[in-house]
Amino acid sequence: MESKKRIGLAVLIVLLIVAVIWMVRVTAKEESESLRDVKYSEFLSMVDGGKVVEVCMEGNMVHFKTTNYDLLDTYNPGDPQLISMLRTKKVVFSGNPSRNSSSGGLMGWMPMLLIAGAFIFFMRRRQGGAGKATSFGKSQAKLNASVEQVAFSDVAGVTEAKEEVGEIVEFLKDPQKFTRLGARIPKGTLLVGSPGTGKTLLARAIAGEAGVPFFSISGSDFVEMFVGVGASRVRKMFEDAKKHAPCVIFIDEIDAVGRHRGAGLGGGHDEREQTLNQLLVEMDGFAANEGVIIIAATNRPDILDKALLRPGRFDRQVVVPVPDLRGREAILKVHFSGKKIAEDVDASILARGIPGFTGADIENLVNEAVLLATRRGKDAAEKNDFEHAKDKVMMGAERKSMIINPDEKRSTAYHEAGHVLVAKMLPGTDPVHKVTIIPRGRALGLTMQLPMDEKHNYGENDLLNSIRILMGGRVAEEVVLNEKTAGAGNDIERATKIARRMVCEFGMSEELGPLAFGKKEEQVFLGREIAQHRDFSEETARKIDAEVKRLVTDAYGKASELLKSNMDNLHKIAETLLEKETLNADEINEIVGVA
Repeated sequence: MESKKRIGLAVLIVLLIVAVIWMVRVTAKEESESLRDVKYSEFLSMVDGGKVVEVCMEGNMVHFKTTNYDLLDTYNPGDPQLISMLRTKKVVFSGNPSRNSSSGGLMGWMPMLLIAGAFIFFMRRRQGGAGKATSFGKSQAKLNASVEQVAFSDVAGVTEAKEEVGEIVEFLKDPQKFTRLGARIPKGTLLVGSPGTGKTLLARAIAGEAGVPFFSISGSDFVEMFVGVGASRVRKMFEDAKKHAPCVIFIDEIDAVGRHRGAGLGGGHDEREQTLNQLLVEMDGFAANEGVIIIAATNRPDILDKALLRPGRFDRQVVVPVPDLRGREAILKVHFSGKKIAEDVDASILARGIPGFTGADIENLVNEAVLLATRRGKDAAEKNDFEHAKDKVMMGAERKSMIINPDEKRSTAYHEAGHVLVAKMLPGTDPVHKVTIIPRGRALGLTMQLPMDEKHNYGENDLLNSIRILMGGRVAEEVVLNEKTAGAGNDIERATKIARRMVCEFGMSEELGPLAFGKKEEQVFLGREIAQHRDFSEETARKIDAEVKRLVTDAYGKASELLKSNMDNLHKIAETLLEKETLNADEINEIVGVA
C-alpha cells in the first residue's frame, strides 16, 4: 500500500513538471508570434492602403502579415464588414478554430487543471491527519486477532495459573454452572509475572479454549498526543465488547496506562490519567458490563493504581511464576514437539541444568540448539548441541578470534582457578558446572555454578560463601602472580553489594542488629528505583561501612586461607585450563579429588 502511494506521488510530480513546461512553451510561442499589437483602426487603414497581404482570424483575434513581412495582431470587435473589405482589397484570408472553443479551452486550461488537482491532492493528504484525528477515538482492540491458535495443552510449567484462568473458560462455556448457586464470575483477572513467563501465551490459550469473541489490545495503544483520545478508545472498546458479549478483552502491558494517579507531570489533567479514569468507570461503574471479562498482564503490579486492583475490577491476581524443575521439563517437551531432537537428549537432565530459566528462555535455548545442529549439518539436535546452546545463552557467545597475550591468559587462568577451588573447598556451595578461559560476552573467563535443588531462600552462610568465592579470583592473582588486575572489578562490586544488603536489608550484622537501613524511594511515573533515602545518622553510616568492610575482608581472608593450603590443586587447575581452555564438572573433580 505504501509503495502504491509512492508511485502515485511520483506520477503526480512528473505531470506537474510536464504541465509547467507546457505552459512555458505555450507562453513563449505566443510571445514569439505576437511581436506587436496594433489598434483595429490602424489595421483597417493598413488594409485600405494595400499594406496587408495575408490575414488569419482566430476567434476575436486577427493575425496579419504586412508588405514589409511584419507579423502583427489586432482585436476584432466583431466588425461584419471586415470580410467584404478583405475581398475588395484582394487580401488572402483564412480562419482557425478559436482558442476559446471547448477543445482549445480545455487544452489551454489543462496545465491549470493539473496544478489544481495536485493542490487538492496534497491538501487532502494534509487533512488526512485531521481526518485521522477524528478516527483516533476508535477502538484499537483487535477482534479475534489472526494469531496462531493456542490451547491449554500448549502452556506448560504454570499449572496453578492454568487452573485459575480455566474457570473463566468454563464460565464462558457454561455460565449456569456458576450462577446456579449465586456466584459471580470475577470481572477482571490480572496476570502477574516476570518477563518471559508466559502471560500473553496464557491469554492466547484462553482465547483458543473459550471459543468466544476475543479482543486484544496493548496498554500503550490507548494513549495518544491528543487529549481525550485514550478515554474515547476505552469507551468504544467496551461498546464493541458489549455487542459481542460474552467475550474477553485482553490488555497487554496494562502498566502503560494503569500507573498510580497523581504521579504524572500533568496532574489530574494528564491524558494517561483520564484514560485510566475511564477504564475504572467502564470496569465497575453505573453501567453494567455483563459477559465482558477483562484479562490484563503486567510485570509491575506494584506501580498499578489501587483503584484498579480492588474487587469488582481486577478481582484476582494470578501469579505466573518462573517455572520450577518439573515446569522446565514440561516446557522443554512442549518446545521439542515439531523439532528433530536426538534420542540422547533427556529433558529431565537438561531441565536440571537451567535453573531460573523462564518459558521464553527455554524456547530460545531449544531454538539455538536446533540452529547449531543445522549449521553443523546434522539431522537432529543432539546433547552436545544443547550444551553449547546452554553455554551461549547463559555465558554469552565465544570470542575465539580474540587475541590474548600469554600473560593475560595465565592471569585469567589463575583467576578462574581461584573461584573454582574456593567453591570446591567450601561445604554447602553449589557445584561448579563449568569453567572456561575462552572470552565470552564481555568477560575474559567464566566460572559457572549450578544448584542441585531449587533454592528460594538463602541463609547467612550461603551469602558469606558467595562473597568468599567471588574473592577467590583476586586472592589467586595476589598469591601466585603477586599482582592485582582490573579483572576482579566485577567480583568486588558484587561482593560489596551482597555484604551491604546483608547489613542494611537482611539484618545479618551482630553490630547493628536486625534493623533495615535506607528507605527506598521510587517514582512510580518513571517506574524505576532512582533514589534511596538516608534515614540514619552519620554514626550509623560509619558503622554500616565498617560492617560491610568487615564481611568482605573476612571473606577475603577465608579465601586466602583455603587457596594457600591447596596450592598444588590451584596450580593443577590453572595449568589444565591453559591447556584445554574449558573444564567441566567431572574434569574438575578429577583434578581436585573432591566429588
